[in-house]
Amino acid sequence: QVQLAESGGGLVQAGGSLRLSCADSKRTSSYYHMGWFRQAPGKEREFVAHISSNGLTRYYADSVMGRFTISRDNTLNTMYLQMNNLKPEDTAVYYCAAQLLAGSSRDSRNYGSWGQGTQVTVSS
Repeated sequence: QVQLAESGGGLVQAGGSLRLSCADSKRTSSYYHMGWFRQAPGKEREFVAHISSNGLTRYYADSVMGRFTISRDNTLNTMYLQMNNLKPEDTAVYYCAAQLLAGSSRDSRNYGSWGQGTQVTVSS
């Protein structure tokens, strides 16, 4: 399977941008559909974005549509999440994961090999 590690989080003002990276140290992630999820304090983990193994199909949560862009570079075994026009409600720990089970790409139960997460904090 994959072994994932997120990076790129930080503190940013509302309206700012960040780019998160998700690197696979086992270099097998190109075989998997991948996703980004986030979890805010006191809330359940929620779907953010999904990308197919070949990068041609992408899905987004309604709350980030038009502001976030998911992408991947299979030659580098790395996935990205470009986040623009950030809002305070985007504050959360962001996780990447590989889709290991068939089913909804928006359901975290179909994912595994979760990274450790990276904190994104957006100040107003």
